[in-house]
Amino acid sequence: MIDFSRVRDLASDLPGVEQSESWGTPSLKVGGRMIVRLHEDAEFLVVKVALDERAALTAERPDVFVVTPHYENYPYMLVRAGSLGDDELLELITEAWRMTAPKRLLKLLDADTG
Repeated sequence: MIDFSRVRDLASDLPGVEQSESWGTPSLKVGGRMIVRLHEDAEFLVVKVALDERAALTAERPDVFVVTPHYENYPYMLVRAGSLGDDELLELITEAWRMTAPKRLLKLLDADTG
């Protein structure tokens, strides 16, 4: 079972991230758009991901990164977050944030890490 507070804490330095609820589970959004949420099966997170990256991850580690028929046509995948260290999970969340965040927020993060 995933402790969603771990996910929230990892994302806390990303500008504009807000905790919300999506499909009855806790989620994180930026600009009102979901980047990650707890799946109904609390073993998984649903994470936004570029389709080419998703293909690489699911091929490399199909036990951790999963695409169900529901998500086949959407830029999301299921992730067994308990199998990932904080650095790897933060990288996934940050990439989801970068795909979703408005340009003004991207500039804020890039200025902070620049």
